[in-house]
Amino acid sequence: MPMFSKWVAIGLVAVSLTGCGYNEFQSKDEAIKASWGEVVNQYQRRADLIPNLVNTVKGYASHERETLEAVTKARAQATSIQVTPEVLNNPAAFQKFQQAQGELSSALSRLMAVSERYPDLKADTSFRDLQSQLEGTENRITVARQRYITTVQDYNVLARRFPTNLTAMMFGYEVKPTFQVENEKAISTAPTVDFGKK
Repeated sequence: MPMFSKWVAIGLVAVSLTGCGYNEFQSKDEAIKASWGEVVNQYQRRADLIPNLVNTVKGYASHERETLEAVTKARAQATSIQVTPEVLNNPAAFQKFQQAQGELSSALSRLMAVSERYPDLKADTSFRDLQSQLEGTENRITVARQRYITTVQDYNVLARRFPTNLTAMMFGYEVKPTFQVENEKAISTAPTVDFGKK
């Protein structure tokens, strides 16, 4: 009988370990790193396009120096942040990265608004090509961020759900930060539309 109880004990340990979720944490953590890599890749693509775009606009709208400098400064700030896998586990660093990318997006929006005032610039083939590439990149960023958000959501549910939350606590798998809307209050307020004559 002692041999039989030994095998039963081994079987019970094996069954309990299969439900602990350790391997699932490993695969979901790797999925987060892969989807994060795609987000960073798309942000880098955008950063690489910006100098060409700024130089093209500079040729037509050189007196828009303040806007051009704001874009250049925002790009420098966004690319100066070291993006390592550790950023995913550090909410403060993640927030700093997200804020820098948001400032760059805002500066690019102002640059595109400036271009509307220059018909010759809008007609320039290289500007239109760059604008098209930038729009495509912004779409890719949106898709990559959405995939990242979904991947983090899957991981966070695993980290918080019983019984895998016990494994998370035992091995230090903490909930990971995800992208947040920076100006949530501003975008939740409906814009005022006034068709009255002035």
